[in-house]
Amino acid sequence: MRFALATPGLNNYPAAMAPWEPRSSGADVVRFARKADQLSWDWLTLPEHIIMPTDMAPVMGSRFAEGIAAAAVLCGATQRIRMLTYILALPYRHPLLLAKQISTMEFLAGGRFTLGTAVGHLEKEFEVLGVPFEKRGAITDEYLRALKEVWTSDHPRFEGEFVQFRDIVFEPKPRQKPHPPIYIGGNTKAAMRRAVMLGDGWIPWLVTAADLPGCIEYMKSLPEWEEKAARFEILVTTTAYNVEDYSHAERGETEISGDRDSVLREIEALKKAGATAVQVMPPKVQTFEQSLEWIEWYDSEIIPQFR
Repeated sequence: MRFALATPGLNNYPAAMAPWEPRSSGADVVRFARKADQLSWDWLTLPEHIIMPTDMAPVMGSRFAEGIAAAAVLCGATQRIRMLTYILALPYRHPLLLAKQISTMEFLAGGRFTLGTAVGHLEKEFEVLGVPFEKRGAITDEYLRALKEVWTSDHPRFEGEFVQFRDIVFEPKPRQKPHPPIYIGGNTKAAMRRAVMLGDGWIPWLVTAADLPGCIEYMKSLPEWEEKAARFEILVTTTAYNVEDYSHAERGETEISGDRDSVLREIEALKKAGATAVQVMPPKVQTFEQSLEWIEWYDSEIIPQFR
């Protein structure tokens, strides 16, 4: 079992935000990352939205980082821990630009990046960025193939509906081979198919231990599963968000477990259901210092039980 740690201070999602986070600074985020790097956490997860529609800000929050810039800064501030965008909407960026950003970061940081990506769901965000919302699935599939082509080929060439290139040179290549891992987000069967066909892992949203076995059974039924089953990551959040999907409206308070017995039960249930990794959200403690103390406690009391 591997452990991803949600990075506080990069968003202000009301359902999960701790009281100290609205006052947090960039220096706090860097200090948090360095503390996690000194411990045994496998990833830091980095949220992202480019803009937030005003009608969604009350339920999603107004602060969201840009994922690649955040990953690059935190890679530079740390030595060991990996960065995972959770989740970057792939249609928002031309794949050659995104490929270059990631491979440059990998080159300078010695790898340590995992692309967590999905089709996106905020229609207004697509509208503002000039990306056709109704074609987001097709764009995502094509961009994933284009990323792999330019990362792995000595003579990249691609002819698609949304992107075309040939007679180009692309360096530096990523340090991780054949390319940085790609984890696909989304709860639909289309997202699961995309994860198995084009990804190296699946990172769902609002999927519980009770839901997970059925989802895994569906993915196992796909012909591409067998080839990557041994290395396919299924990373599930331990937080049971009490929100509606897509609208993000809160249906009640989201409880984030902080005591040893509750945390152990959550992880054991997800492991038994088929998760290979978990994303952990620190509880809603009052101060930044308490959040540092909690992730250190978790590292000594919880993680060793599942290694």
